[in-house]
Amino acid sequence: MADYKSTINLPETAFPMKADLARREPAMVAAWEESGIYGKQRQVARGRPRFVLHDGPPYANGAIHIGHAVNKILKDIIVKSRSLDGFDSPYIPGWDCHGLPIELQVEKKHGRPGQKLDAAAFRAACRAFAQEQVNLQRADFKRLGVLGDWDHPYLTMAPRYEAQQLRAFGRIIENGHLYKGVKPVHWCLDCRSALAEAEVEYEERTSPAIDVAFRVADLRDLERRMALIPGHLGNAPAELVIWTTTPWTLPANQAVALREDFRYVLVEAQRAGERSRLILAAELLDSCLKRFGMTPSSILAQAEGRALEGLRLQHPFQDRQVPVILGEHVTLDAGTGAVHTAPGHGHEDFAVGQRYNLPVANPVGNDGRFLPDTPLVAGLKVEEANGVLLDALRERGRLVHHEPFVHSYPHCWRHKTPVIFRATPQWFISMDREGLRQHALRDIRKVQWTPEWGEQRITGMIENRPDWCISRQRTWGVPIPLFVHAQTGELHPRTRELIEQVAARVERDGIEAWFSLDPAELLGSEADKYEKVKDVMDVWADSGLSFECVGAERPEIAAPVDLYLEGSDQHRGWFHSSLLMSEALYERAPYRGVLTHGFTVDEKGRKQSKSLGNVVAPQKVMSTLGADVLRLWVSATDYANEMSVSDEILKRMADSYRRIRNTVRYLLGNLHGFDPKRDAVPGADLLALDRWALARTAALQAEIIEAYRRYAFHLIYQKVHNFCSVDLGGFYLDVLKDRMYTTPAAGRARRSAQTVMHHIAECMVRWLAPVLSFTAEEIWEFLPGARSESVFLETWYPAPEVSATDVEWPALLQLRGDVTRELERLRDAGSIGAPLDAEVDVYCASQEYARFNALGDELRFFFITSHARVHRIEGAPPADALPATNTGRSGVWIAVKPTSDPKCIRCWQRRPDVGSNPKHPEICGRCVTNVEGPGEDRRYV
Repeated sequence: MADYKSTINLPETAFPMKADLARREPAMVAAWEESGIYGKQRQVARGRPRFVLHDGPPYANGAIHIGHAVNKILKDIIVKSRSLDGFDSPYIPGWDCHGLPIELQVEKKHGRPGQKLDAAAFRAACRAFAQEQVNLQRADFKRLGVLGDWDHPYLTMAPRYEAQQLRAFGRIIENGHLYKGVKPVHWCLDCRSALAEAEVEYEERTSPAIDVAFRVADLRDLERRMALIPGHLGNAPAELVIWTTTPWTLPANQAVALREDFRYVLVEAQRAGERSRLILAAELLDSCLKRFGMTPSSILAQAEGRALEGLRLQHPFQDRQVPVILGEHVTLDAGTGAVHTAPGHGHEDFAVGQRYNLPVANPVGNDGRFLPDTPLVAGLKVEEANGVLLDALRERGRLVHHEPFVHSYPHCWRHKTPVIFRATPQWFISMDREGLRQHALRDIRKVQWTPEWGEQRITGMIENRPDWCISRQRTWGVPIPLFVHAQTGELHPRTRELIEQVAARVERDGIEAWFSLDPAELLGSEADKYEKVKDVMDVWADSGLSFECVGAERPEIAAPVDLYLEGSDQHRGWFHSSLLMSEALYERAPYRGVLTHGFTVDEKGRKQSKSLGNVVAPQKVMSTLGADVLRLWVSATDYANEMSVSDEILKRMADSYRRIRNTVRYLLGNLHGFDPKRDAVPGADLLALDRWALARTAALQAEIIEAYRRYAFHLIYQKVHNFCSVDLGGFYLDVLKDRMYTTPAAGRARRSAQTVMHHIAECMVRWLAPVLSFTAEEIWEFLPGARSESVFLETWYPAPEVSATDVEWPALLQLRGDVTRELERLRDAGSIGAPLDAEVDVYCASQEYARFNALGDELRFFFITSHARVHRIEGAPPADALPATNTGRSGVWIAVKPTSDPKCIRCWQRRPDVGSNPKHPEICGRCVTNVEGPGEDRRYV
């Protein structure tokens, strides 16, 4: 037996079959850093149109979690794809470095400011801790394969950033948006201080739930509003009933809120023979009367809430009247449909009170005791006041019902004790004084929101939000650099000038320059008349001004930028604060587009938590499966919804990764010995099937580029995976094996296929680069031909345009599906071992003949069978023929059966001419031509 092994062109490549990502990726990160790939990107892209994704700063507090990984990977995919798309797309990462979470970490070690460390030393410790966290997080982000200006990130604690923030704040003041007022905040009675949201946790507690009657002051007015005949109600009282779990807030009551579109009824009811006339929400009537122990006798009138706006009510135990107002916060979830409103003791109460200009009464002092002039409860702690007030309500006949109520209530995270809402003097940015709300709502409509529902979500938040309380009574933050007149409370007339002087000092020495500042240095003899503000800015002001502070230093990313991208909670957070800051400065949005991604959950839709044991740590994934598998999962998941991740999901994603990698490896293996400059076949000279594959690749590339532009990354994953599995693995590369392996290495038939494989690989490496960044860079090294240092210095590959319409490939592919089905049936029955053991006969009517006989004798290579013949028939086909149902045409049948011809040991086809050449008794005539002659001539397959 002759050895023909050396005549077979088997795939050959040094591209590893085993990815070994966890080991290889760190070395590639180091190589990118050493060679300065990001800087070279900027050089290559200089002069191109610019696309800027502005990085929302993660908080510099603790190791990154899977949500961080999702966010940074999505950003990286977009930046890299825009670079491939021909844009200059810089990426400057940033960190949010001030605020409470960092303070808390420092307090754990050093105690609160003034205990072990003075305020200045405490701030220094906060700065050091934040920098440590930045360094740790930066290492993980780089390990994820994210390219960016990691050596020069923006930090909100950088002196130049802080100084620019102060300058922007000065312009916001100059534009008329800042005022000083009061706002209810969480107040801990043990800390005797305001708490930020992050310092509050919710625990169950039992509170006194009471229903309280507010008597209608003018029955004639009520009759008019409820469309009753004047005098119909006589003089018997009518009462509007509220429900509350905080009786101690009743001394500060300023109104009762209804919902304008809820229906309210005036019902006559009785209990123990006593009659009452109560106003209640119609939908809650039955549940309320049952709770009160009353039975209804008749409904006297009904009206929508809007009709009762302005109705005057008598306070239940104070000698004053309060109005009925309307509020969107009123619900039918519990209570009576009427909400007791104390603007000094609640966010929603305060917001609705602002609209109605209600007094913001706060009779509770810093120590949690009522002020001396408070009726009934002067000097009492709020908890002590509850019992006294219940007795007073009961004595006056205003307590309709009382019962204990278990509910979730805010507690101080330090002391685990209930907090209260308490209005204190604060600095605010007004939503309406200079049209801030109106301008924001106008410009929201100009932004491209992805998904589209983001527009409605942020619109609702802007429409309903109260003024922005921008001051915090904390230690670690950017100061509010104001001097306030001790007597009048007015800002210094040179405020803008003074802020600039402070900013210059902060730019040189950091925020300590303000805290250590002697006012006389700037105010001279006026210093005694002014007080230096001790508050710091809300940390959302820091990040919300990032477009301004970073853009001032790095003009290449100046606002308005092309895209903001964060999790869906940032409609309330960074998207929101950035929009308001930009509108306050420039009356425009800081972004042209906003993309939102969902939160990560496990495969059962549960939030990840250590107690459930379902946390997926990105560090573990990178050290086992590799960052590219994590990146592939991010791209494959529809980020518009919750993103399910688990070890099992990632294992399945690793299988998909291997399928894509193996496809590329097969392409590289078959490009062995191919020099594109020397060996490439012009498009017009390619075999018909190769032209089909190239046209299919070009069409797919257009779809992929468009999907990248629309941020539809899960579609890219689906398209690429399908292309590898179906178009390539399931068809084209499978059909090519015979031609690639058996025809002469330098023959046109093989070079035609190699040319197209090369074009496909050049396209694919770029498709993959934004997602499988490490793998794409690895592929880049093994592709033949001269090329740049990195795939990340490239743009999309210009695949040659070819015509593939000379053969009706869709119809033939449908027919191939029918043949494949029958081959599988024969294999399952044991009649054949492989498709090459079979022969196929196709029978078709005259009108179909040309379509299915277009490949001639090469149809057998298309089916991967040893014989394939097409017969024109009139009338019925042979008895053993079956309808070709996949083609969707009548008049086409197939007959698939084993062949009895001998097997060629070189190409494994069964042909009647095996042994016809005495010098080669074991191979077919075609193989003889390929071994000794010029090689077979292929036109189609």
